[in-house]
Amino acid sequence: MVSSLIMKVFNNIWPMLVVFIVAIAFLRFFYLQNHRERFCLHKELSYLISIIYIWLLFEILTMTELNGSGGMNLVPFVEMTRYEFGSTLFYYNVLGNILIFLPFGYLIGVYVEPKKIWPVIITTFFTSIVVEFVQLQIGRSFDIDDVILNVVGGLIGYLLHIGLSAINRHLPDIFKSDMFYNIVYIILLVLFGIYIFGYWGVIF
Repeated sequence: MVSSLIMKVFNNIWPMLVVFIVAIAFLRFFYLQNHRERFCLHKELSYLISIIYIWLLFEILTMTELNGSGGMNLVPFVEMTRYEFGSTLFYYNVLGNILIFLPFGYLIGVYVEPKKIWPVIITTFFTSIVVEFVQLQIGRSFDIDDVILNVVGGLIGYLLHIGLSAINRHLPDIFKSDMFYNIVYIILLVLFGIYIFGYWGVIF
């Protein structure tokens, strides 16, 4: 359900995304060249993926066709508990709200590296609150349960970053090298490309 929604958004924005990626790639190339900085494929791809994720997050959360009912719910746990566990609505409204902010919490861990968990909670909370207010203004609803689920997703993403970082510290040096990460990113890009073209092949 979540993956189909992401692909629907991706189909709508891919022309702008292609132009954006090309522009960013050239800007980064000349920036690295002018500042005599070393090019590292996996780091550059990480920056680019982070920006694309934020863009996709904005597009998904501001799609007016997702919910045109409007309204406001300020009572916690009312909406999320009315969905039957395992139902489509449960996966979409509960798990979806958690999963969509999981990368957000992970990115906070990567780029901010907070020593405590409060920066993650505060950043995710206020970002989600702003999203809900924007949704209210464009004909969707404000739901405090969405904020709670988004924060949970952000915390899980941050804890995932902590766990992977702990594992990484105990790995052999070869698995910490830029070359290893470059190879991993290239493989993931190839698999993603195969998935995208396969998805488009089904559609078209």
